[in-house]
Amino acid sequence: MARDQHGQHDRQDRQDRHGPQGEPGRHGHHHDHTDIDWAVMAPMLESQAELFAPLYREAMAWLGESAPEPGQIVDTGSGPGVVSCLFAETFPGARVVAVDGSAPLLERARARAARAGLADRFRTIAGELPGALDELDYPADLLWASNSLHHLGDQRSALASFGARLAPGGTLALLEGGLPARFLPRDIGIGRPGLQARLDAVESEWFTRMRAELPGAVTETEDWPALLESAGLKHTGTRSFLLDLPAPVTDRARDYAVASLTRLHEVIGEGIDADDRATLARLLDPEDPASVHRRRDVFVLKAHTVHTAVRTS
Repeated sequence: MARDQHGQHDRQDRQDRHGPQGEPGRHGHHHDHTDIDWAVMAPMLESQAELFAPLYREAMAWLGESAPEPGQIVDTGSGPGVVSCLFAETFPGARVVAVDGSAPLLERARARAARAGLADRFRTIAGELPGALDELDYPADLLWASNSLHHLGDQRSALASFGARLAPGGTLALLEGGLPARFLPRDIGIGRPGLQARLDAVESEWFTRMRAELPGAVTETEDWPALLESAGLKHTGTRSFLLDLPAPVTDRARDYAVASLTRLHEVIGEGIDADDRATLARLLDPEDPASVHRRRDVFVLKAHTVHTAVRTS
């Protein structure tokens, strides 16, 4: 689901799923996938998910403290399988199932697993959540739901479906929330200081509209531990994980910043004033010395929050 990763399909389709900044390697589950050029988008999805690998590894190490030897791990909204394969590497005794609505991305996931020598304990399921989970051969000891839940209209019902696919004692790890990405100082030397904070406010309004327009949308207070408890699970922990890539950044990190700000410009540009639009346009102009393409002060700072809950019966 942004996915992220990030609005990297056909621009509007992926924005519809993940918002202007999206989520690395994650994929929505209620939109048509047929109009997307996956040959173009998949490498970008993979690159951006790989950028977030340190954050995911830290989260997996934390999960391993309470579930050290899961037999089956299910990655919902897996995209091209970057995170799925990280799970397989982190838990060498586990079978891993990658679930996504895009068959072409799952082909790339299987190819990645084969290159890493993981194919014998890696499988995929193509289908929309949560129904696709009916195809699981075995219940999950660990079910990872990373920014996929908020693309389902009835989140409470979906959580109950996720929980029903857990083995007794199994863990649901729900990645929702955190903090928006930051790429630039508050005062960047052009335009009015505080640009990214203003973009965040407009993006938040966009997200509210996106949620309201989902099929079967139900408004919920985003108290994730309480929602997990309402699904019949026992909340066991919440922790946030930080991706901190200080300046000067790698080309991959810079590309992520450029792609994220480009999507913001395309999707919420009309929601900001003319001065901020002009500033954002300069930031995205490769020929402008003040652009994100050229600036030495670009960094990546992003926090994800993971909530865990256990099936007790």
